[in-house]
This record gives sequence, C-alpha cells and structure tokens, in this order.
Amino acid sequence: MNFRRFLVTGGSGFIGSNLVHRLISDGVDVAVTVRYGNVMKNERLRDCWDDIHVIEADLRNRGALTAINEFKPEIILHLAAYNHVGQSFNQVEECFDVNAKGTANLLDVCEGVEKFVYISTSEVYGFQETVPFIETMTPEPMSPYAITKYAGELYCRMKQRMGGKPSIVLLRPFNTFGPYQSAKAIIPELIIKCLLGKPIKTTKGEQTREFNFVDNIVDGIIKAAAYPERIDGIINIAAGEEVAICDLVRKIAELTNTTSEIHIGALPYRPNEIWRMYADSTRARETLGWVPEIKLEEGLKWTVDWFANNYIDQFKR
Repeated sequence: MNFRRFLVTGGSGFIGSNLVHRLISDGVDVAVTVRYGNVMKNERLRDCWDDIHVIEADLRNRGALTAINEFKPEIILHLAAYNHVGQSFNQVEECFDVNAKGTANLLDVCEGVEKFVYISTSEVYGFQETVPFIETMTPEPMSPYAITKYAGELYCRMKQRMGGKPSIVLLRPFNTFGPYQSAKAIIPELIIKCLLGKPIKTTKGEQTREFNFVDNIVDGIIKAAAYPERIDGIINIAAGEEVAICDLVRKIAELTNTTSEIHIGALPYRPNEIWRMYADSTRARETLGWVPEIKLEEGLKWTVDWFANNYIDQFKR
C-alpha cells in the first residue's frame, strides 16, 4: 500500500478496532477520533493505545473537525456512526446528526486527503423482492439508522460525481461477527448464553441472513483503500453465504457443547420481518480482487474460542 497515514473514525468500535490493529501491523501511521471527554484506553484498543494518534473531535461539530487536518491523513476510513438499529427509532435526532450531518461535516472539512472510504451498511437495502442483494437495487431503508446511513451515501455519491479529491469509495458490508463484538449482537449473545448454559429462546428461525467474519470485512476495506483507480457507485462486501437463523443457533450450540435448553419457535417473528437477506459480491471480487478467506463455521469456531478465553468470566458475575 502506497499510503502511510490513515484516519479511522469509529476506531474503537467493533469493526474499527479490528481495522486499526490490522493497519498497525501493516506499519502505517494510524489516528482515531474520539468524542470530547472520552479519551480513555478503550478495551478494544488497550494493547495499541500508545501506537495511535488520538484526536478529540465530535463529528457533529464541523469546526472541531479541523483538528483532523493537523494529522494530515492521506486516507480516511469513515466507520463512526450511531449504529443501533432498534434504538434509532427513539434517537432519531442523534441518528441524523451523527450519521448524515457528521458524514457531510467530515467530508467537507478534511484537507489534502487522497481517498475517503465510507462504510455504509447492508441495512440500507431494507425490504427487497429478490435475493441476493445487488448494488443496482433501489434501497428501501426501514429504520432511522438505515435512512441516515443512506443519507451519508447520497452525500458521498454527490461528491463522487463532482470528481476531484478526495477519491470516494462507498462500501456496504453485511452482518459481521468476531472478537470484541458487543454482547448485544446475535452471535455473541448466543455464544455467551451457550457457554453459561442459559436457556435460549428464538423464533422459528426460518429467516435467513449472512454473517461475515470480521477479518474478511477488514480485508475488503483495506483493498478498497488501496485500489489505485476511481470506483463509482457502491460495492457490497459480503461472502454471500446464506444461513437460516435456526441453523445458526444449532451450530453455535454444537460448537460450544452447551447444556443450554434451546427453545426454537418460542418467540414471535418481528413485524415486517425480512425473510431472506444475503449479498451478491461479484463486484468486490472482480473489481477489488477480494475473496472472503474465512468461512462461516471457521469464523464461528474462532469467535467461540475468543469469548471462552477472554470474556466469559465477566458474564458469570
């Protein structure tokens, strides 16, 4: 990679922290943004905190973002977002401020940046009649979170069409899992309950999703950042490995050798349930040369081992 100075917004988040670790291992200079008064050794970055540049800046404050220019990043990887889908219905204003306004602020204020990679979300697709989801589909976002991430996309697309610097790349990663993920996400929640032997209640689990190991997603982001030519439009970053939720539950139960009672079908489906959701990743494979190296079962094994060895004790208290 020819670029040496990277800014990762949302660098203390799940995907962001994995990305920061990879960049450091590649020997580049890395900065992360944190909100005011929140300069702390985040657990995800504890082991590399002294190796990164920490910039206190709130995306909602355009003036404060000028501090980024002191670091002089060549590449900005923009992951920072209000990202809780369910709670976004109750936090609509914050969602718009951070995801839409914050993205516009960041893109407008940055100076001398060669490339700006916007990390969107598969949630912008919403309800679609057919699968797999392909980049040419018209988005039908179904939550304030998805709407505001799509708004960020649209602002980036406007800038992309205008040309000039920075060169803008838009990525839509699909569901991601792995070490350091929040226990509120479905895979960590299931793993933790299985390891503790707690009962598990689910819907019938006939709906399908795809789940991507975080190292694969990080690979895709880095390949997009390193790609030397202009990339118009959107790129899905996803393995396209469809799995029914009931099968996911059974697989995690098997990998953890759990004593948990599994009650599949004990919960009702959510209103407006999306029944099938997985991606076509042809464009990422053909354009970026990206191939997801780690399959679902292998990633699940690594994630189970990580939670068992690192964090399960804290959930026993």
